[in-house]
Amino acid sequence: MSPPSPSRPYIIGLTGSIGMGKSTVAEMFKDEGVPVFDADAEVRAMQGPGGELLPAIEAAFPGSTGSDGVDREALGKLVFGNAQKRVALEAIVHPAVGQKRARFLAENANEPLLVFDIPLLFEGGGNEAVDSVVVVSAPAKAQRERVLSRPGMTREKFERILGIQTPDAEKRARADHVIDTGTSLEEARAQVKALIKALLAKAQ
Repeated sequence: MSPPSPSRPYIIGLTGSIGMGKSTVAEMFKDEGVPVFDADAEVRAMQGPGGELLPAIEAAFPGSTGSDGVDREALGKLVFGNAQKRVALEAIVHPAVGQKRARFLAENANEPLLVFDIPLLFEGGGNEAVDSVVVVSAPAKAQRERVLSRPGMTREKFERILGIQTPDAEKRARADHVIDTGTSLEEARAQVKALIKALLAKAQ
């Protein structure tokens, strides 16, 4: 991880496997006044109706886009299980997300703390570009129950997603801090508040 510089904010890399509650924790950071860059939200916008990435994605994966943007199911069928196609898609998406992240950083340059909410932080090597890695985690049973309750989710799809994500145990081992969401929302929020206080002290 990069050492913090007094000329820029202290950057938290927030990550966690599917169903661990990362989005909920990101909202808790926002509630405490910490600006959050949501990589997934940026990707959804760029792949939505009129999104800037649609021409490149359609060219690389014909039939995967339409008037409503990217057809996630169609694109998923093309990419899941095919490492070469996944790399091709990442080559389109990742640089664009990087530009959005740089803009976010410039717009919030005077903030003491920033959060980069990046699901595949370790997988993409983004952990090397932040000051602290915060992993959101919960027991495997809670994770499975949360994910399988989502509309359209199947056990097979869940297993495929887990297969491309760094295992939770490895994420926790590599983390600087872990937020446990296997607790109540109040307890999770207390963890976030305590972490913000500690990191603000470190960022001084």
